[in-house]
Amino acid sequence: MADPVFRKRQFDGLREPHIAPFTELVDDLVAGGGRGWMPYIAPMYGGVNARVLSIFRDPGPKTQDGTGSGMLCCQNDDPSAELHATLLAEAGIPVAELLPWTSYPWYINRKPTGEELDVAADALKRLIDLAPDLRIVMLHGGDARTGWRRFARRYPATANGLVTVETYHTSRQAFWHKDPDVRAQRRAKLSADFAHAADLLRSALPR
Repeated sequence: MADPVFRKRQFDGLREPHIAPFTELVDDLVAGGGRGWMPYIAPMYGGVNARVLSIFRDPGPKTQDGTGSGMLCCQNDDPSAELHATLLAEAGIPVAELLPWTSYPWYINRKPTGEELDVAADALKRLIDLAPDLRIVMLHGGDARTGWRRFARRYPATANGLVTVETYHTSRQAFWHKDPDVRAQRRAKLSADFAHAADLLRSALPR
C-alpha cells in the first residue's frame, strides 16, 4: 500500500462485484452507526467468494485514510500486516480465499469494551451473511476470541456453522516476552495454525 499505483488500483476496485457488498456495508455502518470511520476491505481479497474469515482486534493506524491506506489489507505498510502476508504465503492460503475483519470494525486504535464488542456482533453478522462460502474463522488474539464468544451467544446458528482456529495476533505485542523460547513458540504456533487452516480448506469442509 506504500505504492501509490497499487493503492489506487485497490480503491478503483472497491465497486467490483465480489467486494461491492462489503464496500456498501462499510458505508452503511459509517453513515448509520454514529461510531465514526472504518476502513474498507481491499478488493484483492475474495469478498463474496472467501472461505476464510480472519478476525483481528481493531483497525490499526496503517488502515487510516490519509495517513494509512484506508483499507484492511495485508499489504499495509506495517509489521503486523507483513507477518500476516508471510504466514498466508507460507501456508499456501491465497488471499482470494480470505476475508479480513476486526472484532470492533470502527477505528479506535485501542482495546474495545464489552459494549463495543456487542455492537460489533451485529455488524459481523451482516458481514458473514454476505459471504455464503465461508467455512473457517481465524481468531487472532484475545479480543478476537472474546468478540467471537459474544457473537456466538447472540448468533449461535451462524457461529456453529463455522470452524474456528484460535491463534495469536500478528502484531509485535503478541511477541512481547522476555523469554526468547516463548517468543519462538508463539511464532511456531502461528505457523502451525495457518497450516491447519490450509488443511481445512483442502478438505473442503461442508457447511
